[in-house]
Amino acid sequence: MARKFLYLVAILTVLVIAAMFALNIWSTELTRIAFVPKTAFVEEPALPANAYDDSGMWLSRPGAGTKDPAQWQPAYADGGKPRTSASTPPPGSPEPFAVFFVHPTSYMGTASWNAPLDDADSQDRARLFLRAMASPFADGGTIWAPRYRQAAFGAFLTDDPSAQQALNTAYDDVAQAFEKFLSETPSDTPIILAGHSQGALHLMRLMQDRVAGTPLAQRIAAAYIIGWPISLDHDLPQMGLPACDGPEQAGCIVSWSSYAEPAEPSMTFDAWRKEPGLDGKPHGNGPILCTNPLTGKRGGDAPAGLNLGTLVPDKDMKNGELVPAMVPARCDDRGLLLIGEPPDLGAYVLPGNNYHVYDIPLFWANLQADVARRVAGWNAVS
Repeated sequence: MARKFLYLVAILTVLVIAAMFALNIWSTELTRIAFVPKTAFVEEPALPANAYDDSGMWLSRPGAGTKDPAQWQPAYADGGKPRTSASTPPPGSPEPFAVFFVHPTSYMGTASWNAPLDDADSQDRARLFLRAMASPFADGGTIWAPRYRQAAFGAFLTDDPSAQQALNTAYDDVAQAFEKFLSETPSDTPIILAGHSQGALHLMRLMQDRVAGTPLAQRIAAAYIIGWPISLDHDLPQMGLPACDGPEQAGCIVSWSSYAEPAEPSMTFDAWRKEPGLDGKPHGNGPILCTNPLTGKRGGDAPAGLNLGTLVPDKDMKNGELVPAMVPARCDDRGLLLIGEPPDLGAYVLPGNNYHVYDIPLFWANLQADVARRVAGWNAVS
């Protein structure tokens, strides 16, 4: 299964990179022509109220068994074991928790602004993303990952009002799925919120709408908002939880965006700084949240020796293993997570030394340990 997973990830990554970062090679206009939907936005009807009662509306959920993509687990290189460090989880069996995970963009089509739920290609890609990105949360956790009418990739390449309408439609599905998740999760079970890229963006809004200022905030062991910038001035205060400042802290937010050095983030951040934050004001040039995944602390510098395991594909992209001590991590004064010289993870690094595709695989084992620590911290005070 691992061989098939990484082989398909290679194919997926080629497609994603070709689309997302053609902007670095072609003109902006040509990129928009290629990937922005050509049709007018058509407002989608709301899903039926009981839509997420159907197990088929979930890519991952309890009871799915071996077919659940989030349950895939990599092995250590050469049969090795994780190194012990301050980043290891508490001893003993993992304490139970429930995970609501929102996958990143997997719909590359232009036929509509939102992915049809029956689009086989985007659903297959979403399952592959879950294997690589949701699997660190599977050790002790029950993972719920909804299918949703995600905004098309092209929605992130234009300021056409249709793009925001598409994101609104996607968000409404995510919010509806979240209510089902809550109804199925016992009130004494800690909750982990997690998502990457578009999934992280929807979780930010969900936290503003459903977590901030509500009793639900007390149930969140941690929120992992990865691969999407969080403005300390315009986003974080609206999300209902503070940034994580220590490795055992619970009820807080973890976030990072990975770049090798020299990092050139302007392609991503120039547009983002003009966009409104959760408070409705432009993000501007203020700081963004950077959690160091090797220490579990906000900011700081950590050597590669603290990296418990990076998920690395082999050269022919047919297998993958966890390799300890491969990359360091340092939060710079811009809020980027720098990982030193570009590590050899394959040919799919984005322009500007952007390791967006690898945000979670770079720190796969540390993320797994981080979740266990924060759940233990939540249980200690609850």
